[in-house]
Amino acid sequence: MDFNIDIYVKEAVQVSLAFVMGAIIGLEREFKSKPAGVRTMVLICVGSCLFTIISKNSNAISPDRIASNIVTGIGFIGAGVIFKEGMSVNGLTTASLIWITAALGMAIGFQDYPLAIVVCSMVVVTLFVLEPIKKSINKLQRVKDYKIKTNVVNESFRHEFELFLSQKNISYNLVKLFKEDNDAVYVYRINSAVVNYDDLNSFLLYHSQVKFFDC
Repeated sequence: MDFNIDIYVKEAVQVSLAFVMGAIIGLEREFKSKPAGVRTMVLICVGSCLFTIISKNSNAISPDRIASNIVTGIGFIGAGVIFKEGMSVNGLTTASLIWITAALGMAIGFQDYPLAIVVCSMVVVTLFVLEPIKKSINKLQRVKDYKIKTNVVNESFRHEFELFLSQKNISYNLVKLFKEDNDAVYVYRINSAVVNYDDLNSFLLYHSQVKFFDC
């Protein structure tokens, strides 16, 4: 096989660019102490780029076959960072970043540099610019689900709790009500400004009939 230095330099530039883009995305995750940080994102981006380069250089394997396998493999990695914590699901943003980081690596491997740069810029804007906007919106209004378990099965707690919500001008909806052993379990969907949630948590924390609550 002939040695062509130009080809190897070009491929070295490709994986180096994948390294830089993966590091840019990973830094944001590392700063926020998320499961997939700089090293993970760099390895995903460089690995996707390398697989794409190999698939292009192989005459026996169609490039689309390896590309589809990359997407499948990344799906398993992304699923590993999604977990349920209480009533909420965490890790969706990190899983999405893993997915798009692999896509960036593939774009670089196919030498579509303008597209990779534009998409990487969009990801950076989404992570750093839209985050403050999201926080501002959450301060104004936020929806949370509360699961509350009480040691009484009559309607006394429900009336008292809903009266408290009304007095605080907190919008609510009783999503589910069921009996578990000898306890009553309520699932409320609360829609309120963030400042009201501290009062709500204090009410539930110190209420004598509440055995457990999660949100």
